Amino acid sequence: MTAITLLTQEDCAYCEHAKKVLAAVGEDHPLKITEIDMRGAEGRALAARAGVMFAPGLLVDGRPFGYGRISERRLRRTLQRLSAGSR
Repeated sequence: MTAITLLTQEDCAYCEHAKKVLAAVGEDHPLKITEIDMRGAEGRALAARAGVMFAPGLLVDGRPFGYGRISERRLRRTLQRLSAGSR
């Protein structure tokens, strides 16, 4: 199972898009998704460490993946590589 951390904020259209992407990708890949508000202390600290400039921010297994509009295609490729590497 791949750990996904989603850094979000309120009233964020890209955050809603990221949630839809994760739901779609989660149908094909086992994901454990943790959503953290970027306005909180934990969210701000994590965003700073990961280099996330604005919401949404996405970390895959604790590593920065990206922020802003999340690419479903790129996420699927990343998860396939991770899956292939763990065999």
